[in-house]
Amino acid sequence: MGYESSHGRVVPVHNLCDYFRTSIDDVIAQQGIELDPHATHYVVNMMTLFSRSEELYDDDGEIYAHKPLALMLAEASDAPTPEHRNQILQRIGDVALFVSGFFVESLANKVVDIDYYINMGVNAYGSLSEEVRHSFRSRAFAHVFRELAINFQVLTDVLHEVRDGACLDSDANLLRTYEIWRKTGSRRAENILRRQGVVPLAGAKGPRH
Repeated sequence: MGYESSHGRVVPVHNLCDYFRTSIDDVIAQQGIELDPHATHYVVNMMTLFSRSEELYDDDGEIYAHKPLALMLAEASDAPTPEHRNQILQRIGDVALFVSGFFVESLANKVVDIDYYINMGVNAYGSLSEEVRHSFRSRAFAHVFRELAINFQVLTDVLHEVRDGACLDSDANLLRTYEIWRKTGSRRAENILRRQGVVPLAGAKGPRH
């Protein structure tokens, strides 16, 4: 089994779940981040699941991609049962976190960028946390979803670090890092910019999530 890094190099691993768990734990320890272990366990399982493309993407026979988040949100609003609505909200949160953490470059120059995905993910997990409090079977997860909503930006930074460390291969990547910082206030992006001699201007960034 192998995991393809952001630089196109396949890194051999024996167990993806263990690989992701170790990678996340290492980043958290290196950066002194405080995250609920139940939330990080959830993220590890989500990453392992989405490493199989058939779990991440929808296949309608014509297009092989994940549904737009706005469309999923509309489906959640029209869901026939609370359980179905919660499943869709969880899917929105998971896809938003995975894409904003691992495929942020794919969002460049698109109609919606990483700040949109972060907002959608935060709102989905936050709504889900409130919804499952009223379910006997699911209320144990309310705290986990709340933690995911509160720390969504932090987790996005962690996944960026897991994906490719702090490497900047080109000026284009540097510009993209600045754009991510400006739109999200990412601490990781700010630190990378400062290490590269770029001093971000406080008035240029968007709100931190």
